[in-house]
Amino acid sequence: MTTVDLTRTDLTKIRTDAVILATTTTADGPARVLGLGALPQPVAAAVESAAGVLGVTGALDEVVKIPAPAGLGAALVVLTGTGVADGEPLTSEALRRATGSATRQLAGTGSVTLAVPTASPADVGALAEGAVLGAYAFTGYAGSPTPVAEVSVAVDNPRDKATKAAVERGVALAEAVHAVRDLVNTAPNDLYPESFAEKAKAAAKGTKVGVTVLDEAALRAGGYGGLVGVGQGSPRGPRLVKLEWKPRGASTHYALVGKGITFDSGGLSIKPAKSMETMKSDMAGAAAVLHAVLVAARLNLPVHVTGWLALAENMPSGTAQRPSDVITIRGGRTVEVLNTDAEGRLVLADAIVAATEDHADVIVDIATLTGAQMVALGNQVSAVMGTDDVRAAVVTAAQDCGEQFWPMPLPEELRASMKSPVADIANIGDRFGGMLVAGLFLREFTDGTPWAHLDIAGPSFNEGSPRHYVPKGGTGVGVRTLVQLLENAAGTAR
Repeated sequence: MTTVDLTRTDLTKIRTDAVILATTTTADGPARVLGLGALPQPVAAAVESAAGVLGVTGALDEVVKIPAPAGLGAALVVLTGTGVADGEPLTSEALRRATGSATRQLAGTGSVTLAVPTASPADVGALAEGAVLGAYAFTGYAGSPTPVAEVSVAVDNPRDKATKAAVERGVALAEAVHAVRDLVNTAPNDLYPESFAEKAKAAAKGTKVGVTVLDEAALRAGGYGGLVGVGQGSPRGPRLVKLEWKPRGASTHYALVGKGITFDSGGLSIKPAKSMETMKSDMAGAAAVLHAVLVAARLNLPVHVTGWLALAENMPSGTAQRPSDVITIRGGRTVEVLNTDAEGRLVLADAIVAATEDHADVIVDIATLTGAQMVALGNQVSAVMGTDDVRAAVVTAAQDCGEQFWPMPLPEELRASMKSPVADIANIGDRFGGMLVAGLFLREFTDGTPWAHLDIAGPSFNEGSPRHYVPKGGTGVGVRTLVQLLENAAGTAR
């Protein structure tokens, strides 16, 4: 794992493989290199000249390496673009993206020093968070370039408590995102409901987070018809994992519910072969919940948090759930299953009911739920629906932490499309507005509890080229928003 420290060492004396400087765009010339005032004048002039000769633009994801001029204690100077126009404020997210792009593209480098001007401890934390987010590699099955091992952030006062706390928070968030990426990238023959539950227990070991696991027999006995129905086609049975962080004095209880379909074939309503290739990622919501709860404990947030991981493998077989089956969700509501590939909402319904029975004040579910999310918002912007106040709080949290969530409606008119002649509700309705129909389905099980539903279907897995701090494969989206939401609720946001 990449380590981060703070330094005040003169850049002419520091021993590091690369010094990273940020650049901004200009309207009529080469990029402006920030922070040159911290360098001796001859060194600054040489860097500025090189940037001009090389045509550096300052665009986001532009990372240019130049040999370090004489007088600098590094082998390389690395210019990383912010994509921000010169004179405009550098937001925390711009800093994360610039440093994340640099460390991602410097894989194989031992140590780097960030010499980027900052205006606050939060800015320093963003630099550290972005640097660690970018320094990621999944090494589960094959070798890959080693991520940057050591990051130093040059600051005026390395001992400042607020700055140190901001860096510790940023690193904690980035490491949680890495852990989610690792789970999402793990092959489904290795990550299935039972092994996921074991990984959750192992991750919580040594923390103050309690873990309870319901196996298939307990789920059947408890009336969790969604999890049992979805999981019955696989020889690897479903699990429901409950995590709990309950610090003394916490007065507000947030329940985070994650969809954890460890592989989604579609069941008997089977998907086309090409559409199955990324379905190991259909558990990204549960992974995000697991590590959001663990970060809440790591940061000692004064809020009661429970996490519910609804884990199943959706497979076709002689024992699989059939279209036209009627199942009973925890709590007694019946569902006519018209499409076995609309399975995520069934396992979430069970877990949402469990969260209401646990008397949560607010419920937030997160899921790779619908292809309709990608049709509506693409693969970089997630959707949020739900109770007006909770939906707004999620959008605010996302803006605060740099993730992209867009508020979507829940039109009452679409509810009628899920009417069933044989059950309380059908698991699908109108095709058009399918993301919203899924949200309306989930709302049926909240028992009026303030609630939000986060659909991360597209943003959870990057099938394209890497960008800024986002690698190819699992992205870890949602963790930062969930933690920020908890911090905002607890009044501890930085």
